Amino acid sequence: MSAPSPVRRPPSTLAVAWRLARKDLAIEARTRSAFLASLVFSIVGVAIFYFVWDPTAVRSIDIAPGVTWTIFAFASLLGLHRAFGLELETRAMDALLLAPVSREAIFLGKALSNLLYVLAVLAITVPVVLLFYNLPLGSGLVVLAAIGVLAAVGMVSVGTLFSSMTVHTRFAELLLPMLALPFFIPVVVPAAQASARLLLDRPLDEVMGWLRLLVAFDVVFFVVCLLAFPYTIED
Repeated sequence: MSAPSPVRRPPSTLAVAWRLARKDLAIEARTRSAFLASLVFSIVGVAIFYFVWDPTAVRSIDIAPGVTWTIFAFASLLGLHRAFGLELETRAMDALLLAPVSREAIFLGKALSNLLYVLAVLAITVPVVLLFYNLPLGSGLVVLAAIGVLAAVGMVSVGTLFSSMTVHTRFAELLLPMLALPFFIPVVVPAAQASARLLLDRPLDEVMGWLRLLVAFDVVFFVVCLLAFPYTIED
């Protein structure tokens, strides 16, 4: 009598999320269309702000944080609207919804790939701003990196949710910014304020106050978007 075959356990939520993220990143690595578009937008945006800036009226250290986070918010949207576009074109989303995986795993996978994407854009945008405006950073680089990661988490959470809601519409490229940008404001403002105080070499307590606010918004946005995603993807 043959031994019964072992029962295969379904992959965990995190394992499924990582596989989905790795698939999206592999596709983007081959095409690089969204990343290059965001990169060009960021560099051109920084250059435009720089050449219209009057250094006799506004100090570079005062204008740089606003320029950085404004450009980053819009550059991120160029890639976020493609989060579900690839599956829609090949009808792969139908197969993904029929697969024995949780909807939360799909959200986490898409959010993870989007997070790595926007962090790559930010990693290039910030040095470009520092170079154009000749800003000294020194030991504040680690804190600035933490600000960037926290801001990216909030934007990606909101952007991934609204991308799933607008992907089936005719004007997804227009609707996504209209829906997402108002929710980007609670993330961009603390990030810009914390960055400004960091560049001004203010006491760390002032920076941490804005960082705590940014963390609070990240937690709220991530939890709400994670819970709301299964209902939006079914529609």
